[in-house]
Amino acid sequence: MRVFADLCPAPPGWAVPWPEICEAFAWVRALGGVPQDAVHHAEGDVEVHTRMACEALAASPRWRARPAAERVRLFAAALMHDVAKPYCTRTDGDGRITAHGHSRRGDLMVRRILWELGAPVAWREHVAALVRHHQVPFWALERPDLQPIAFRVSLLARNDDLALLAEADIRGRVCGDLAEVLENIALYREYCAEQGCLDAPRVFPSDHARFWYFRKPGRDPDYDAFDDTRLTVTVLSGLPGAGKDHWIAAHRPDVPVVSLDRLRAEMGVAPSGDQRAVAAAAHELARGHLRAGRSFVWNATNVSRQLREQCTGLAAGYRGRVEVVALEAPPGVLRGRNRARAAPVPDAVVDRLVRRWETPDPTEGHRVAWVATA
Repeated sequence: MRVFADLCPAPPGWAVPWPEICEAFAWVRALGGVPQDAVHHAEGDVEVHTRMACEALAASPRWRARPAAERVRLFAAALMHDVAKPYCTRTDGDGRITAHGHSRRGDLMVRRILWELGAPVAWREHVAALVRHHQVPFWALERPDLQPIAFRVSLLARNDDLALLAEADIRGRVCGDLAEVLENIALYREYCAEQGCLDAPRVFPSDHARFWYFRKPGRDPDYDAFDDTRLTVTVLSGLPGAGKDHWIAAHRPDVPVVSLDRLRAEMGVAPSGDQRAVAAAAHELARGHLRAGRSFVWNATNVSRQLREQCTGLAAGYRGRVEVVALEAPPGVLRGRNRARAAPVPDAVVDRLVRRWETPDPTEGHRVAWVATA
């Protein structure tokens, strides 16, 4: 991305142009004055820490050895790794400062910011995945769910990138446990190398094996599961105006469709109203297709992983092959299309959906496709 490339440290000096960065990004300026726990962040507020983390990344021999495009992408992740702290930082009754949930919320904020900046989908999701998991290497070997996390990161980004970001994060602090955490990060690198997912995606025997590995905790990732699927459920995901109806007409014209928009119209429920009855009706229609062994399309916004799981989990329970298609368009195109509809979704509802938007990833289906419609 050009805006990050222009600000990324480069040889021979490798300097971080912090004043220019602050001028370019309002979300960087918002970090100023946000307090941190003095035990783990004695260096100062979140802006000070972010600058120090960026400087630590720029000083890293591993980072400097990367191709320029990879350096830019990692630098963007370092700039954004604590972007959600202004909205998650709290002080408890004992005066302790916490920022619980800032990694997950950061993932959502990064997606929105980079979408609005016009970042390519794969580039954006790589950065978002690093932000979402940037604390994992700090205490990775204590986690019982480390393997699926490491595999998921490898499918969306790279674990050697994650380790570099974590190292820059910890070196951009003033704290007492620096050596211990750096050792944990080194162990995380070794673990990922042993698991075959350090600098490339984890390879599974088949898409069916990958799908069920992420659905069943403790499953052997090398188990080549027999594919017993009997139908295909195509689950669409996209903001209002992304082009879901047009995609169906072009790619699934003769397949039954469970459409939440259609059900809302039939039931007289507004997009801003209570959607529970609409969702229940959609699930009942879906069960009818599943019982009959009919392939069908599930047409809904499905912008959160939790909502998609209600669809994909139901399909999996009926031995359905799950195909997830994520459709998106640039912000201006998407909002223009939505406003041109006969029954546009209110802007406030679209804004709320954007704040909750999680792009589908390869762990959610047998096949997951990212499709740009403009």
